[in-house]
Amino acid sequence: MTIARYDRWLLLVMVLLTGLGALMIYSTTSVITPVLAKKGVSEFYYFKRHLFTILIGFSFMVIAYRINPGFIKKASIPLLIFSFVLLILVFMPGIGVSAGGAQRWIRLWPSTFQPSELVKLAMVIFLARYISMPGFRTDSFVSFLKPVLVMVLFQILILKQPDFGAAMSLAFITFAMLFLSGVRLRYIASLIVLALPVVIKLAMQPYRLKRITSFLNPWDDPQGSGFQLIQSFIALGSGGLTGVGLGSSKQKLAYLPESHTDFIFSIIGEEFGFFGVTIVIAFFLFLFIKGIEIANRTKDQFVYYLATGLSLMIALQALINFAVATGMVPTKGLPLPFISYGGSSLLVNMAAVGILLNISRGEEIREIPNMNREILARRKARRVLYGNK
Repeated sequence: MTIARYDRWLLLVMVLLTGLGALMIYSTTSVITPVLAKKGVSEFYYFKRHLFTILIGFSFMVIAYRINPGFIKKASIPLLIFSFVLLILVFMPGIGVSAGGAQRWIRLWPSTFQPSELVKLAMVIFLARYISMPGFRTDSFVSFLKPVLVMVLFQILILKQPDFGAAMSLAFITFAMLFLSGVRLRYIASLIVLALPVVIKLAMQPYRLKRITSFLNPWDDPQGSGFQLIQSFIALGSGGLTGVGLGSSKQKLAYLPESHTDFIFSIIGEEFGFFGVTIVIAFFLFLFIKGIEIANRTKDQFVYYLATGLSLMIALQALINFAVATGMVPTKGLPLPFISYGGSSLLVNMAAVGILLNISRGEEIREIPNMNREILARRKARRVLYGNK
């Protein structure tokens, strides 16, 4: 199998983002705070664990690169079921791991794994298969409702963890792919209207309501619910145009909570300034554009929706992280792809890039008889709807 035709620019941008992430994780965790000192954590603790995750991530990417899209298509339902089982295991004693009042992880040597990250990848693959099937009709509310019900089933388990950010991300991905498939806008709009009371009820939970009020005006409670966002503003503002220099951040000295995970973008802004964050945003924009270009080059509908969905999955998570760090939306607890400390997100996103690199080679699904049957069935459906054309 030749590897001469994969998109080298896509791979290069991912490697640069991953390298920047490793650098920033060392920068943000190399200073031992009193809390970490009590735990016996060294300055290389997080850095070494992240490097180990990167190595595993590259192996995941290579495996994903070598899997034919036809196999991925067949594995869509089993992968969806597997991710659902993992979500259930989160609540089982001895397997599930809780932290910060949330139970989102399962114990997996040598660390933990967050199943909601795998759910997003599984949902993208499932949706790509579903909306590329001959039986899927964009003018049918039933066809539209089926994947939405699957999404809701996963969201119920994710919200029980609780992880409102992951549940909303899953909704964004699902509706974005359904919109791109050509479903009628009134279906999406009507469902959003029906879901509003549920969203409002969830938002009225005391801790979520605090996040919303602090997002609107963090200075109302600068030492409480607004503390994290204010510290993020200070970090971004302190960086100016060129930053204070690598390793010179003051906000990482236990001022900005989660500086190596959810708010690592703020530390990048402090240490590298406006130019640094602009480059990071440009890298993600470039990665998204490359993914869409790869999707547009394919002739197979499943592969097209798969590449588009994976590109959206990475880009939407990055966009939400940028918006949280800059105070444009309430805090969501979503890591920055390839950069934040967090093995689950890194592994899933590197596997997604491996699939995109595979698709970029231009090899279509090796299921010619099945493809021919699908093409004939689609043509028959078009004749029924539109007559002989």
